[in-house]
Amino acid sequence: MRTRVVASAALVACAALGLAGCNFITPQATLEHYDPSDGVSAEIGDLHVLNALVLTEDGESGNLVMTVLNSGDDDAELTVQYETDGEKTTLTLDAPVGSTDFGGFGESEQVFLENIGTDAGGLLAIYFQYGDVQGKQVLIPVLDGSLAQYSPYLPQTPTPEPVETETAAPEPTETPEG
Repeated sequence: MRTRVVASAALVACAALGLAGCNFITPQATLEHYDPSDGVSAEIGDLHVLNALVLTEDGESGNLVMTVLNSGDDDAELTVQYETDGEKTTLTLDAPVGSTDFGGFGESEQVFLENIGTDAGGLLAIYFQYGDVQGKQVLIPVLDGSLAQYSPYLPQTPTPEPVETETAAPEPTETPEG
């Protein structure tokens, strides 16, 4: 009788170990980082670029929509660089310390990208960097306004600010007589 109890206990232990063994050799999926939305994320030092995507209508102009979290001790200027027609275009965005700065939507102005040369459905290589921290190139998805939640954030061509120029006052001329 005692042999049966020991054999049953050994069988139960082997079954429990066999059924739970997957957890010993397979990593838990819940511990894997992933981007839960349409955009992609990157960590550059103390700056966290979250859910970045580009919205376009024509594949030529785009609005870079993202959230930038600065978890550092100092304000930073985030450099955003992408290639247009074989040349690099560089933009600089403020990333105040301890704040979450939204780019391209909400109260903030759009981050207008010219000549992106990437149609909706493609990927645009954008390089993010600040200070002396090593930057990171990220392939950003390019989407259009076919989804209702993105259509309000399609790029709007920025209106140029008026340039003040000094005009010289006209020289007085003599009035002709008579």
